[in-house]
Amino acid sequence: MKILVDANVPAAETCFAALGEVVRLPGREIDAASLRDIDALVVRSITRVEESLLAEASRLRFVGTCTIGTDHVDTRLLAERGITFASAPGCNAEAVVDYVLISLLTLAERQGWRLAERRVGVVGAGNVGGRLLARLSAMGVDCLACDPPRVEAESVEAERAGRVGAEDEALAGFVSLDTLIDECDVFCLHTPLVRQGPHATHHLLDAERIAALAPGSLLLNAGRGDCVDGQSLRARLSGEGDISAILDVFENEPGVDASLADLAEVATPHIAGYSLDGKLRGTHQITRALCRAFGLPCRVTLEELLPTPPLRSLVLGEGLEQEEALRLAMRAVYDPRRDHDSLRRASRRQGMARGFDACRATYPLRREFATLEVALAEEDRHLAEEDRHLAALMVGAGFRVGRRLE
Repeated sequence: MKILVDANVPAAETCFAALGEVVRLPGREIDAASLRDIDALVVRSITRVEESLLAEASRLRFVGTCTIGTDHVDTRLLAERGITFASAPGCNAEAVVDYVLISLLTLAERQGWRLAERRVGVVGAGNVGGRLLARLSAMGVDCLACDPPRVEAESVEAERAGRVGAEDEALAGFVSLDTLIDECDVFCLHTPLVRQGPHATHHLLDAERIAALAPGSLLLNAGRGDCVDGQSLRARLSGEGDISAILDVFENEPGVDASLADLAEVATPHIAGYSLDGKLRGTHQITRALCRAFGLPCRVTLEELLPTPPLRSLVLGEGLEQEEALRLAMRAVYDPRRDHDSLRRASRRQGMARGFDACRATYPLRREFATLEVALAEEDRHLAEEDRHLAALMVGAGFRVGRRLE
């Protein structure tokens, strides 16, 4: 078996070499000619798997994408050709939530407000949005959610099961998008890109909805760039300039609107989910799927792939305000300002499209919050209750909390 793997997929040799010959290519260089003698293809989001790519893929029997999203893959075409398809749902969801939390706290610090005093609206409550809601709630942040497909599906399921009123309890806090815009001042987008149908998300935030955002609002998009009308957002940011944006995704990647990126408080090159942990989960999930498709045993475990984190523990003493303590712990693991600055430097040297791809291709090591154990040093017994609250916040944010130091 011959397996073609995107060059940015980590641990490909460890996972796939025992199954066949592994060929590596950068994702944007994978073309029809490169698939002529390939049995299995493993990609990330920058490779569009569509008819033009598969024109000469006569041997191809499996396609896997090491990503949550699948809008870059023509799944119907693969099914018609009898090609097995697999994605990696949830693989990098924790990393995206890490990105969102530290980005929000970074902007809160920069602009002089507290996250705990804001109401956050989460659009899309799937693998990422659902985890974000859970962590924000555990941190005591007031949240609302908007996910019409989930509301519809769970309501139908509850009705079929005869659970009268159960859907109301399960979907408490879910509102329409326009209600969410009216009642929240922080908006986090985590929807897939759906271009047609009753729940289409293309330009979900269109000119009218962007205009409806209240002054002082913050928009964070770490889902899909095409879910936001970038031209209208740029006009609002550059015109009235009374809202803020944190953007990890853009329309027309990698040739994104450089002026929109410049107007964002934080602009990063579609790397919210780029933790090593998330990438390795994705590789492992696709390895297992490929083994199932070809009837082969999977002998590699995820634990074998994950290295020891470079920073395993952090001790916090007294005197830190709680959100400052959270920022300190989060930045010890990951600071999105690094990626913002990296994109700005690369785009100025190489142009936006080449700089955007260069940042992704050479992305530095990054781990997840869950790899860090935070210890709280208790110096005075009257601080115990405050420390317990901080410990709960740390756990809610995704860290492990160790034993207090005497």
